Amino acid sequence: MSSQNRRPIRAYLLLAPVAPLAFAGVLVWQSVDGDGSAANGREPGGAPSASSSPTRPTAEDPEDSNNSKNAKDAKDPEVGEKPLAGKVIVLDPGHNPNNREHAAEINRQVDIGAVRKECDTTGTATNGGYAEADFTLDVARRARTLLRAQGAEVRLTQDGKREFGPCIDERAEAGNKAGADAVVSIHADGGGPGSRGFHVILPGEVHEGKADTTAIVKPSRKLGKELKSHFAEETGSKPSNYVGNDTGFTVRTDLGGLNLSTVPKVFIECGNMRDAKDADRLTDAAWRQRAAHGITNGIGAFLAG
Repeated sequence: MSSQNRRPIRAYLLLAPVAPLAFAGVLVWQSVDGDGSAANGREPGGAPSASSSPTRPTAEDPEDSNNSKNAKDAKDPEVGEKPLAGKVIVLDPGHNPNNREHAAEINRQVDIGAVRKECDTTGTATNGGYAEADFTLDVARRARTLLRAQGAEVRLTQDGKREFGPCIDERAEAGNKAGADAVVSIHADGGGPGSRGFHVILPGEVHEGKADTTAIVKPSRKLGKELKSHFAEETGSKPSNYVGNDTGFTVRTDLGGLNLSTVPKVFIECGNMRDAKDADRLTDAAWRQRAAHGITNGIGAFLAG
């Protein structure tokens, strides 16, 4: 069945019949819980970061909050339904809210195989000051909750508690060391106004120095296909109108997070923070919850084979 015809895992679980004479399934409701060149401010999209350091809104950690007003509630599958049990998933929230305070550290060059690049970057921000690093961390935490509810072991490359980074080579190594079944690096782009939509970044063929993507190109493309389909379905967003010729995909060979990965991995740019219409979505907690569902369902479909 094509990825477009797959039902999201969340919907499937809600429709699962209750076996007769068995205890009734219990839906467990819980609050939502809740890393680009240095000159350009970010590795994945090559878009400039904010020219100044905007005041970062106080980021509530949804994992530690019972405030359900921030987004629609995440739902556990019915008791006993754990389709991702035994799977290891690494989520990589792009950048770090504290990076702007550690310019010297994040500008340090690291080896990504073919070339050397900056350790990390600050990322971009909306014109209103909502930082990409806050967005990526929020969505990653939400997706973590949903994936754990389906039985997966979920690890984040950073949870906002580090002073900076981690560096792009460390981010790749996190997935490798975990033996992850799938890794998704979550970002938002920083193109100009009128540039809208999301796109998935796939690893290209790299076999130079420390980098060898030979084994991950094919499975990563499969992961990317499922991610694109389910993200579009859940969020209503369209593929980028400025990258990828309306396909929703682009292939990169200059990203350390992909070049150094030995497990299936993709990046997703969830929208363009510098476009007002996209920014309205990215700053909306309910939309971020839908984005988390899209990422969760895409990963689930990939792992279902």
